[in-house]
Amino acid sequence: MSSVQNFTVPLDGPTTKPRKFIFVLLNNFSLLSFASALECLRIANRMSGRTLYTWELQSETGEMVSCSGGTAFAIDAPLGELSRDDTVLVCAGIAVQDETTKKLLNWLRREARKGLAIGGLCTAAHVLARAGLLDGKRATIHWENHDSFAEEFEEVLLTKSVFVADGNRLTTAGGTSSIDLMLKLVADHHGEELANAVADQLIYSSIRTDQDTQRLSVPTRIGVRHPKLSQVIQMMEANIEEPISPATLARDVLMSTRQLERLFRRYLNRSPKRYYMELRLQKARNLLMQTDMSVINVALSCGFASPSHFSKCYRAQYQTTPYRERGSQAGRLSI
Repeated sequence: MSSVQNFTVPLDGPTTKPRKFIFVLLNNFSLLSFASALECLRIANRMSGRTLYTWELQSETGEMVSCSGGTAFAIDAPLGELSRDDTVLVCAGIAVQDETTKKLLNWLRREARKGLAIGGLCTAAHVLARAGLLDGKRATIHWENHDSFAEEFEEVLLTKSVFVADGNRLTTAGGTSSIDLMLKLVADHHGEELANAVADQLIYSSIRTDQDTQRLSVPTRIGVRHPKLSQVIQMMEANIEEPISPATLARDVLMSTRQLERLFRRYLNRSPKRYYMELRLQKARNLLMQTDMSVINVALSCGFASPSHFSKCYRAQYQTTPYRERGSQAGRLSI
């Protein structure tokens, strides 16, 4: 690693007191999201030659917490009183619903009344939303949890951005998106030169903004670069609750239904109808495993007018029924 380069860091107020971050770790949190955020702060201190940031790890009880990979982390303190200048970052991951306790929600609401900046990394946007801290705010969450979040929290302006900073509410989509958020904060606090130096140390050559979306483009995801095929798939993904007929899809991209059929067969080895069905069933599976929605409501949300038809299609795809899937407690999907 190259030698440290000291920067003249612009002061952002009348005091040079370090900014303090409180990382609240929930069981099964995403280690990548947490470590990405923490490393940005550590490297900012190192590159500036000053203690610009300090941090503390907290949990509900103050006891050790394990990430989703099973590694346990020592905690500095249980949830406690914070200063108005502190920034809280809740770190979550798998089965975030099970870790969202009344005590945690009450603590977040109390600290929010002080005017603190409060953020959620990875799936922790769910915690903030349950606490009512995202009402009327723009926010994001990992794409795999997007459908269930949208169903449960209609008052939140959910986006598909890699991160969102709406006033003093911060959310990320998980994974390396924590880096993008923290680089923005470092730039806001101490200038873009330092933020770019932190990115260089991380070998992070493409800094994303809140205008960047979290998922790969359709051509990259399906491994096919055909503009009309991509356009049709985007239309399918945007119309799950009220599916569009293959004839209408074909007409909208100036093709015949037969041409559309051949296009899907050639590149995806399935019919447009089959591909569309798989998209709808994947959303249904996410909703069954991540929400408490009734099976009937899940069916309606995914474009099935008949529960029996939904159950038949679901069994054909996943070799189980929606009711058994819901009752299996097989674990909720998230990174």
